[in-house]
Amino acid sequence: MNKLKGILLTQGMHGMISQVEGLAKALDIDFTHHTVELNNFWKMIPPKFTPISQSVYKKIDKTDFDIIISCGRKSVIPSIHLKNISKKKVFNIHIQDPKVNFNHFNLIVAPEHDAIKGQNVISTKGAIHYLTDQEIIKNKDYLNSFIKKDQRKICSLILGGPTKYYDYSSKNIKNIFYILDDLLRKNDFQLIVIPSMRTPKNSIDLAKEYFGENHTIINSVDKKAYLSALSISQNIVVTCDSSSMISEAALTGKPIYVANIPPKRNDKRFQKFRNLFRELNIIRNLGEEEENWNYQKLNETHRVAKIIKQKIYS
Repeated sequence: MNKLKGILLTQGMHGMISQVEGLAKALDIDFTHHTVELNNFWKMIPPKFTPISQSVYKKIDKTDFDIIISCGRKSVIPSIHLKNISKKKVFNIHIQDPKVNFNHFNLIVAPEHDAIKGQNVISTKGAIHYLTDQEIIKNKDYLNSFIKKDQRKICSLILGGPTKYYDYSSKNIKNIFYILDDLLRKNDFQLIVIPSMRTPKNSIDLAKEYFGENHTIINSVDKKAYLSALSISQNIVVTCDSSSMISEAALTGKPIYVANIPPKRNDKRFQKFRNLFRELNIIRNLGEEEENWNYQKLNETHRVAKIIKQKIYS
């Protein structure tokens, strides 16, 4: 039986790419990824006030597909339009709340903390993503040539970046480093700092300045370094701005500390996500009394893919 063909639509951000590619891989489909570009006027207009028309977005040169997986506000209208004009039956899935009538999609996959409900809604604990146990294990030794050769256990800091909710000011980042340094000293940890696509260069420079030569700072985005760090770390610290990276780290089953930043605006939705993960015994706040704890590895991507396969092939 030939694999189904899919197109993935996102705005090009890491968290969105991780979600659509993770689901596509779990569904075992052949796919191409397309970064959506809206035409100027429509960039500022919410999807519910936008016509379902080619005039809204720059044309996507792909006509042969069975499945559309979209994520993010800008991909809502292109997903609906491409489904509507296709000459064959197309199954479209949107990740996150599309903020339009849910009936435009066969399925919507959204985290519990978004609190949306519907007959075609699948709720997830945290974000689905593209990481797998196999990938993490495969890249275990990648950081061997980077880290200091000593007997210290490894702790990794996964850095996100500034958002409309959280400010990566020098003051906020140094405060995280100060609390983290206490954890490192008490447990004789070697630190590995892993930046993401959103991490400002200034934050990486501050890490080098603060932790000096005794720890390992990765200078740029490196997926293999990220996977290797997840594999070899005893404890993982993730900044609070990235629900995606906290969800990815939860695949390891290892203790995760969340490095908090004071919010610039109401971050109730993110707090709900973190409260859920705390109830699941996955996270603690950085600065709480250190301990080791266990939880069942979280692999929502695999669970969701099983449900979707049943609906597609039934």
